Amino acid sequence: MTRIEEFLKKLFVFDLDGTLAPSKSSLGDEIASLLHDLLKIMQVAVISGGSWTQFEQQLLARLPSGDDFKNLFLLPTCGTQFYSYDGSWNQVYAENLSAQQRAQVIAALQTALQESGFAAPKIWGEAIEDRGSQITLSVLGQEAPLSEKEKWDPDFTKRDRIKEILVPLIPDLSVNMGGTTSIDVTKPGIDKAYGIRKLTEQLGVTIKEMLFAGDAIFMGGNDYPVQVAGVDSILVRDPSETARVIQTVLACQGDNEHQILSPGRTP
Repeated sequence: MTRIEEFLKKLFVFDLDGTLAPSKSSLGDEIASLLHDLLKIMQVAVISGGSWTQFEQQLLARLPSGDDFKNLFLLPTCGTQFYSYDGSWNQVYAENLSAQQRAQVIAALQTALQESGFAAPKIWGEAIEDRGSQITLSVLGQEAPLSEKEKWDPDFTKRDRIKEILVPLIPDLSVNMGGTTSIDVTKPGIDKAYGIRKLTEQLGVTIKEMLFAGDAIFMGGNDYPVQVAGVDSILVRDPSETARVIQTVLACQGDNEHQILSPGRTP
């Protein structure tokens, strides 16, 4: 392997909420256009705790019509589901919870929320959503305004307390913080690092050949497991900063049509 080949990337993985788009909101025009261009030169994956419906509404509906999505791979619910495109979107796998597990989780979430004292007096939409492979508690509701969500638990203390109560109630399942007001419950061992491992299996791409961008790459953040898994990662503040990162990748892809250099690296 040459020195240049050592740093080449084949797959750019993105978080969705807070990275490509504001929480539960659609992609902006700039990000949609940049992703369109990025898909022409390399593979792209998006991994998020959101449901497939959210991916359709937030992401796919905003990409230019007629796009060829053969280079796009989607991993809803933290990678417990995997979708690829072959003329239409196909679910490659789904690590679904059993009906008994889902009922147990919903009851435990209701208990933990009430015992924590943080149940919201007003919610927008459903607070608990059954996504099949993941049950998600959104304390302010699935349709809460972003302005309300951003100020509810900025330092994670409220969700830490809910999680502290919840974990003993469902000890055989994984409990992780999701977006700004959410907690996700999945089968054990599921986080975004699990999704990364699935990408290596499905696409034959190594960890060293991946690049990741997310807004929660810090201890306790739901993007942090990706960095722990060894993927070169870029912490972004918001979709505007993500746009600058994509622009840099597009500008630096050089003469190689399908691969790029890691940020900050030189041959």
